[in-house]
Amino acid sequence: MSTALILGATGATGKHLLRELLSHDEWSKVGEYGRRVTPEADLPQNRGKLEQKTIDFEDLEAAGLKDGRWDVVFVTLGTTRARAGSAEMFEKIDREYVVNACKAAKTDDPTHQQRVVYLSSSGANPSSSFLYPRSKGLTELGIARLGYEDTIVFRPALLKGAERAEKRFGETIAGYVTGLASHFTSSAEIHVAVLAKAIMKAGILGSSGLPPTVGATKAGEEGAWFTLIGNKAALALGQEA
Repeated sequence: MSTALILGATGATGKHLLRELLSHDEWSKVGEYGRRVTPEADLPQNRGKLEQKTIDFEDLEAAGLKDGRWDVVFVTLGTTRARAGSAEMFEKIDREYVVNACKAAKTDDPTHQQRVVYLSSSGANPSSSFLYPRSKGLTELGIARLGYEDTIVFRPALLKGAERAEKRFGETIAGYVTGLASHFTSSAEIHVAVLAKAIMKAGILGSSGLPPTVGATKAGEEGAWFTLIGNKAALALGQEA
């Protein structure tokens, strides 16, 4: 059995991932750490192995992320420029908090092999002239440079079935388009429940254990390589029996 830490469990995909982790026998302990945690009323009945902790991302030393000796670190933490309030705050939350938290969760014990699984976004590109894909691409590389035994990155397309506190008009319109497109391509959208299953499976199997039929690829750059799972691969992994 393994231990799992999830950062961003209250997000659209994170809430599904938390349920998957709590219901699977692979995990002996599941840590949910974040600026806020899932309310008691929203937790499933099988919550006995859950450890919740509210942390300050500005003071990660006090958060004690290393203390859990997490075998797998799942990151579904992210935001939008609109919610962050400015481009500067967006990059701080979306990249700095994520990379720093992953660094803080990495143990100092060289014999403890850890895996990190990061939920990025379709189109992530560290060289992009646009803020969102550039931030995601730089975050991927930042995590990959931390020296985890295994780094896996998901780049899903439009998230179907996402439950959000705020409505996103552009996302709603895009949903109609991708809904039609999904009849012709597997690169248009993915349901958050399927994505969550795929993320957990990747955390269990690791890069070397992923079935060839999934079609995962190698990405990144020298000193920052990672296993990339695109939308088609995530669908294949999440729907696999």
